[in-house]
Amino acid sequence: MIKFLSIAFLTVLSLSSAAQDPSPQPNLISRFRPGAMWFFTGYRPATAEKVRKYDRLIFDLTYNDWTGDRQLFKNKWNSIGFNTSLLFDIPITKGNTMSLGLGICHSLYRISYSYLQFEVDASNTMTNLNDIQTFAPDLDKHFFCGNTFSVPVELRFRSAKWQHFKFHLGAKVGYALNPYTKEVFDTNNGKMVIKNSQFPDAQRLMYSAHARIGFRNFALFGSYQFSPVFSNAGSTHLNILQVGLSISLF
Repeated sequence: MIKFLSIAFLTVLSLSSAAQDPSPQPNLISRFRPGAMWFFTGYRPATAEKVRKYDRLIFDLTYNDWTGDRQLFKNKWNSIGFNTSLLFDIPITKGNTMSLGLGICHSLYRISYSYLQFEVDASNTMTNLNDIQTFAPDLDKHFFCGNTFSVPVELRFRSAKWQHFKFHLGAKVGYALNPYTKEVFDTNNGKMVIKNSQFPDAQRLMYSAHARIGFRNFALFGSYQFSPVFSNAGSTHLNILQVGLSISLF
């Protein structure tokens, strides 16, 4: 029994010695990759000289509002949107302290409001957002929603080391799907949902500017859409604004 315990103790000690470096060398390059999915390097193993790349899959959780003919921050707090960006991080400097981001993005915005109503004129060419004096007591929720698919281009600045400070300045050009309103009513038979996407002058071409500032995986995000929601000059002029938080997975 003593011999068996001695052999087991020596085996554990030898494995521990093999697993740990008793004399760490500070000049060695660390291959530690913090963050989800950082171990994915493609079809081939990463070389020791390979430059670190960051911010290739980014999610933005945002509060959405509109500007133009309407004042900011007059809508409800639950005007929530979500952006998903998949980008290449193309180094410009040797240490990748400056890079170019290029890829694809899908954006979803939803604006929750009250005491307003979208109306199309008799000629079916213009869309107006009008104030209403009373609010229907059976109307529970009222949303204005939209989706866009775009190509973002970003100029990225970051400090050295993986736990870095970063600043992104970018622009997007893309295609906007038809916006729609969603109304939720309380009825005797439960909730009733009515959707309307009949906007004759919905703007299809979308172009915007955005920025991120933060540390490592997290950042503050802001975006302003220069293209109006409706293209007719006589329609209510609305530009979408987003502010929120970004998280980069790898």
